[in-house]
Amino acid sequence: MIHVLWLGLIVSGIVVAAVEGRMEAVTQAVFEGAKSGVTVCLGLVSVMVFWLGIMRIAEDAGMLRAMARAFRPFIHRLFPSVPPDHPAMGYIVSNVCANVLGLGNAATPAGIKAMQALQTLNPTPHRATAAMCTLLTINTASITLIPTTMIALRMNEGSHAATDIVGPTLLATVCALVIALLVDRLAQYTTATKQKPSKIDAS
Repeated sequence: MIHVLWLGLIVSGIVVAAVEGRMEAVTQAVFEGAKSGVTVCLGLVSVMVFWLGIMRIAEDAGMLRAMARAFRPFIHRLFPSVPPDHPAMGYIVSNVCANVLGLGNAATPAGIKAMQALQTLNPTPHRATAAMCTLLTINTASITLIPTTMIALRMNEGSHAATDIVGPTLLATVCALVIALLVDRLAQYTTATKQKPSKIDAS
């Protein structure tokens, strides 16, 4: 659906520009947008490569495995319906660790794999389970210790204090995760209450 909306915006913009006789402005905007896109991507690549290298060092040093062990009891409490030895649990832990370290690109494949593994436990494939909804909640509102992408963007734009957002980002993401989990649990409780048969129905 998103690609249809983008196509509609592009086509409508071209049509309006053609009607008003401003096609030169559209052409200029296309080339300037392509140029700025390449510039931003090249600036991000260097910073992302640096942080990915740091992550590889942390992985070789065993820091990621230590984080996974630390998060596993907490993750198990959030996903009580998922067996501890199920493959989905490993993907969920990997997704959480990548999000905590601000590596959204690395978190996405683990999140997709986790969803696919959780689908094997789904008794109604056409409907998301509570575990799937919780995973989506955590993936969307995850605690971020190092906002790698935003730091890279700020450095690319010439910021002299690109890492100053680490503290505010941590506070904001902690609040977002707490509220998201509360809403998730409230929604699950409400759904379970509605599905639970009443005493009148039972009699």
